[in-house]
Order: sequence, then structure tokens, then C-alpha cells
Amino acid sequence: MPPKTAFSSSSNADLQRRSRLHVWHPCTQSIRLEAVPPLPIARGEGVWLFDQEGRRYMDATSSWWVNLFGHAHPAINDALKQQLDTLSHVMLAGCTHAPAVELAERLSALTGLALGHCFYASDGASAVEIALKMSFHFWRNAGRSGKRRFVALKQGYHGETLGALHVTDVPVFRDAYAPLLANAHLVASPDARNARAGEGAADVARRAAAELEALLAEQHDTIAAVIVEPLVQCATGMAMHDPEYLLLVRALCDRHGVHLIADEIAVGCGRTGSFFACEQAGIWPDFLCLSKGISGGYLPLALVMTRDAIHDAFVDDDAARSFLHSHSYTGNALACRAALATLDLFESEDALRRNRDRAARLLQRLRDGLEGQHADHLRQRGMITAFDVREPGARFAERFHLAARAQGLLMRPIGNTVYLMPPYAIGDGEIDRLVDGTLATLKATMETNPKEGTHDVALA
Repeated sequence: MPPKTAFSSSSNADLQRRSRLHVWHPCTQSIRLEAVPPLPIARGEGVWLFDQEGRRYMDATSSWWVNLFGHAHPAINDALKQQLDTLSHVMLAGCTHAPAVELAERLSALTGLALGHCFYASDGASAVEIALKMSFHFWRNAGRSGKRRFVALKQGYHGETLGALHVTDVPVFRDAYAPLLANAHLVASPDARNARAGEGAADVARRAAAELEALLAEQHDTIAAVIVEPLVQCATGMAMHDPEYLLLVRALCDRHGVHLIADEIAVGCGRTGSFFACEQAGIWPDFLCLSKGISGGYLPLALVMTRDAIHDAFVDDDAARSFLHSHSYTGNALACRAALATLDLFESEDALRRNRDRAARLLQRLRDGLEGQHADHLRQRGMITAFDVREPGARFAERFHLAARAQGLLMRPIGNTVYLMPPYAIGDGEIDRLVDGTLATLKATMETNPKEGTHDVALA
């Protein structure tokens, strides 16, 4: 057995070798680990990650969209140290504790009490599972057990457990497990890139909503809920849509007696410019799923917020009418305390206002730099910015990822979509560094563009 200090003293090459031998890396083609060895990270500070040998890389993806205020933020660190000396975890079945209660109260207040109850889980896919089960079970308790099907958007992504895959339409994740999955109804994505000649984003939204309207009019008696990623379908390539789509879907769900599930796992917590993405449409869903950024990127935490009327439908002496779903680490005290510290930072750093200035600078710099390049559909929603690359060639995402490392950036394109989703701690000079590095990476990648070969799995 290696000594406990082995990781701190290991070289990059040694840690990469050991990782290839013993760690099964997610979203990774294992056969490519020799060509694309995992990047050994020893520590983080602000927007930067440092490898075992001291080289630094800007975390341009917020470590898979979870980190909000930078790595090793002193306020979150202090909150966790204090909580660690008090209570690390206790089961939430039959017990409660202040961090879980306070977090539920504060999140509910952010919705104006429209969503009054929080059910805790451990990760985004688990939150989606919970929302799907709650919706189905609600209708069964209401005597409408025929309402058991779900509607999802084409190209949508909601996680990779079986229930979440049921409403996911990204083939690379879904196809291998298709025989295990129920079939959801799939309706048109409101992706603004689908605009026809003379159309704007709102026109695409209305056209997509009309397809949903036709489905609900015909089959609402068998449909429990519609699930959407508000404003940005992230895993399909940062597909962005007009807020009007959410407004129209909310009205259709109300008219036809169908629940609306908002999957804000990636787009919540300020990513799209408002704390909840749904706020930009002036609506609230029946279920709202949060994860990723809610703990500031520190600890696994997820939750489902729902309306009091839905919660009350499960209050019954009959155990079969109760919602008997559980996770061992439900409402973990450390994770909830990290989330509370994260909410504090939104206030103390005036994060949403400051992010508007950061996003505007990033977009302008990128727009100027991409002029005349092999790029289409430059788009932005809040702190999410993306563009698509024309004629990307074989293994584009892999080639771009490696070229970005050489520029001191950690980036993982999705297919031919390059996206920038940095932590909110990024400063003006770091924004300029990110844009300059992205442009240099694109140039280097396209100069070595192979015309033939196997295309890579979307890195995300």
C-alpha cells in the first residue's frame, strides 16, 4: 500500500498512471486515456486549479458547472469548519437539524413561498427521479393513476439513472440502455438555433409550444408532467431559448391539468442571470430541481422544491399514500451549511449584478475575437456563453481540450460546441485571459484539423 502522503508527493505522470489503473473515469472513453491522460489536480484557488507540479489551469467549466464563487473560498471554508465541529451528518428520517431547516426556509423565501417544501437528495439525477416519482404518486393519490407518462424536450438531458434517462434525449447517454427504459413523449426543442428565415427566438418558442399544445390536448389524461431545462439545454450543446417558452408551457400545463417540472440543476443558482431561471419568465413550476451549484461546488447536494398542495396530498395515515423515498445522506448537514454560505455570498458579493458586467465583457471580447473565424451562433444567457464550430473535423472536442490545456485552460467542448461557464469569482483580467486563450485554442485546433477519423464522444 502507498503511504498516505503519496498523492501530495506524486508527479503528474505517476498519478495519471495510477488513476488509469484503478479509477473508472466518468464521461470518458477509457481507450483514449493514454492519448488524453487525466489532468492531475492538487489544489484550487479562485478560478484556478493547480496540478501536482504547480502548473495552473483556469477552471473555465466550473468543474462540470458546480463551482460558483471559486475554489477554496474562505467564507465557505470557514462555515464548513464550524459545522464540522458541531454536526457532520444525521439521518433526516425522524430527525432534523438547523442547516436543513434554514436552507429550505431561505430557498422557499426566494420563490415568494410559491414552493414551500424541500425534499433533499444527493445529486441531480436523484432530484429528477424524485420529481418524476412525486408527480406520478400525486396523481395516483388523487385517484388519477392513468396519468403516468411524461413529456420531455428533444435533445434534453436530465441525468443518467434509469428514471432520469427515461426523459433524456441525448443518444450517447440513452441508447445503450434503451431496452431498460420507458418511453416518454418527446416534443420539439425551442432551441433558438432552429429559427427559420425571418424568425426570432420567440417565434421558435411559440412554434415549439404549439407542438406541446397539440400533444396535451389529445393525451393530457395520461400525462403526469412536462419536464424542461429552463432557458438552456446544457448537455445538448448549450441550446438556448426565449423565456416566452416557459410562460407558454406553464399556461398549457395549467389548462390541461399537468405538472411542470423545472430541471434547474445546471441553470439555477444564478447561471442564467437570475437566481432561478424560471424567474425570467415570471412563472413557478410545480417541482423545481436544484443541485450542482447549490453547495458552491463543495459537496454533493440536491433538492426538489414543490408546492404545499402537492406535499399535502401525501399527508395520510396510509403508508402507501406517503412518499417513501430516501437517501442515506439526505439533507447532509455539511452540504446544507455549504449551501447556506453560498446563499450568503450572493448577498454579500451582489453576485447577480456583478455577473451582468462580467458576462457583458466576456461576450464583447469573444464577439470581437470570433469575427471571421469558423464559428456560428455565438450566444449567451447569464454566465453561460457558447458558440458552434463549423467543420470541426474528427475528435474535435478531444483536440480542443488538449489544446486548451496548453493554454492553461480546462475546457471540455460538447461535440462541436465550445462553451465558457467560469466561476463567478472571475475578474476582468481573468476574463481577458480566458477569451484570449479560447481564441488561441480554437486557432491551434483548426490548424491541425484532420479530415477523416472517428468522432469523439461529447466531452461536456
